[in-house]
Amino acid sequence: MQPLCVATDMLIPKRRLAAFAPFTATPSRAAMKFLKVGRVAIISRGRYAGKKVVIIQPVDQGTKSHPFPHALVAGIERYPQQVTRRMSKARQTKRSKVKPFIKVVNYNHIMPTRYTLELEGLKGAVTNDTFKEVSQREDAKKNIKKALEERYQSGKNKWFFTPLRF
Repeated sequence: MQPLCVATDMLIPKRRLAAFAPFTATPSRAAMKFLKVGRVAIISRGRYAGKKVVIIQPVDQGTKSHPFPHALVAGIERYPQQVTRRMSKARQTKRSKVKPFIKVVNYNHIMPTRYTLELEGLKGAVTNDTFKEVSQREDAKKNIKKALEERYQSGKNKWFFTPLRF
């Protein structure tokens, strides 16, 4: 006698019954680490949806305060505006400003890209303790702003400093 499928009331051979079993993720597949330091990603949910970020510290296991896999990211809230040669130096510097943000983001709300961004100034700028005090958070934002503006002025990674068009 062959087993009976309860959902469809069909007789299904034992060798094919395994195909109807619900999918379970294997531990090796779930523990895959692809979000590394310096990886550029796009935030898909919330206030900063559509903004580009760089991953500063991935946390795969979660912490007590954030019990889910997440990443500490730094991104650009306000992108620099277009600058032309005809503009005065003061206007050029004003339009070249970058407004950064730092955030703890769930892995489910990050879309990683194939690009990486090498910023030595960001490595130790943000930690889990940074988010506890407002003054530490502001200092971290200033450090990140300085590093991102230097990168923008050097002309490297121009794609990172342009907003997504959608």
